Amino acid sequence: MADTALTAPLRSPLSDAAGRLATATRTSRGAIRLAELPFLTQMNVRLDPKGAAADAVGLALGLQLPVDPCTIARAGELAALWLGPDEWLVVGPPGGQRDLESRIRKAAGDEHVSVIDVSAQRTTLLVAGPRARDLLAHGCSLDLHPRVLGPGRCAQTTLGRTQVVLVARDDPRAGFWVLVRSSFAGYLTDWLLDAAVEWTG
Repeated sequence: MADTALTAPLRSPLSDAAGRLATATRTSRGAIRLAELPFLTQMNVRLDPKGAAADAVGLALGLQLPVDPCTIARAGELAALWLGPDEWLVVGPPGGQRDLESRIRKAAGDEHVSVIDVSAQRTTLLVAGPRARDLLAHGCSLDLHPRVLGPGRCAQTTLGRTQVVLVARDDPRAGFWVLVRSSFAGYLTDWLLDAAVEWTG
């Protein structure tokens, strides 16, 4: 008998909410766009930003790990989010976990580095549209003005009392990524849909 645990397709934390997100997007008449971006590769990386490993890992990824607080470095489909003085979240397209981890470890060589695949820990919500900032401001205490949290910036914060990583996309029209723990994703989706009633009716 086949082991169904090994052959079962992946199921995102918000697979049951896709219809409600699409309906909210449609009924907002262009004011907001909500969707899940499931299964993004997410690697938590910790290393000495002044050590040889930082330059080597950056070279292997094709980007320089950002050292300024709350900033992002991008190269193609990869993004490195600053989470702390010696901590980054490297985000890439789905299915790239093994390759990304291998590249980072190989580049670091004998240098001390921590690389942890946290892809299954979080899912990603897209919040975009002309009213995206207004929607997020309903439950986030950060100043979301583009001068503060503009393109190429990120922040660990709370949204609707849920811990998230908020990422302002490079193109303002692309809105925000909201990285949320899988166990809180359903709650946060309900919160966003409720907060969006102002535009969705």
